[in-house]
Amino acid sequence: MKIIVILGPTGVGKTKLSIELAKKMHAEIINADATQVYIEPVIGTAKITEDQMENIPHHMLNLVSIKENFTVKDYQEQGRIILNRLIKENKNVIIVGGSGLYLKALLYDYKFKEEENKKTYEKLTNEELKSKVDSIYKENNIHVNNRKRLERFLSHYEETGEIIKNKEEKDTPLYDFTLIGLTKDKETLYKRLNVRVDEMLCDGLLEECRSLNNMDAPKLMTLIGYREFLNFINHKIPINIAINEAKRRTRNYAKRQITFMTHQFKNVNWVEVDFENFNNTIKKVEALIGF
Repeated sequence: MKIIVILGPTGVGKTKLSIELAKKMHAEIINADATQVYIEPVIGTAKITEDQMENIPHHMLNLVSIKENFTVKDYQEQGRIILNRLIKENKNVIIVGGSGLYLKALLYDYKFKEEENKKTYEKLTNEELKSKVDSIYKENNIHVNNRKRLERFLSHYEETGEIIKNKEEKDTPLYDFTLIGLTKDKETLYKRLNVRVDEMLCDGLLEECRSLNNMDAPKLMTLIGYREFLNFINHKIPINIAINEAKRRTRNYAKRQITFMTHQFKNVNWVEVDFENFNNTIKKVEALIGF
């Protein structure tokens, strides 16, 4: 029984690798992408389709509506129930996703503090939350992707006027797993991400945004692509600006993912992806995991 964790920036080939490995290992897959736990957004989140799953069981996908609140703690609790069951059944497991905080919460001794009457900041992006925190306490080391800590900092400060000082997150793994990190030089990756936005538009991203436009779901405006194209649909920005902004935010997100994963995860087996011949990538990973 093996637990393989595939991490890396958006657009680097994690989903494709997970499917190929799962077929060979007879494994089940657990999603660790924060946007894919929601039901409605599909195209802009690069959510795997039924056909792409190739009959491989997938977990932690399409759990709640984008209108509902779903926290990292919710993911941790539900994800561990599934992971523990699969371990008990002696199943091979592949955990795949680009949300480093979800992976951290699922696999490590990552605890959450219960807070009463916590103010939410659903309409703010991670970047806007981080900017607010930096303006209050420049010496903080809260990563822009760690939305939970950013919200906790702001809520505590607004309620008490006190600053939560930096604390090290626990880094003790709770499971025996192998970390596989997919990587590629920034120039190649960024070009692929630009093309992927164009491909999403061809696949119907604008139409999807129009169908979601009247939904009372502030979280949609925090998702890359949806924010930009909903602003276009609502006549706030022209289409060329929306496209350029979606590409820019996608590239910036990939950069933040790389930074977070490099600093937050130890013992990662980094593999440079061969986009021209992906089988080479698969063979490298199989050698690393001894399969």
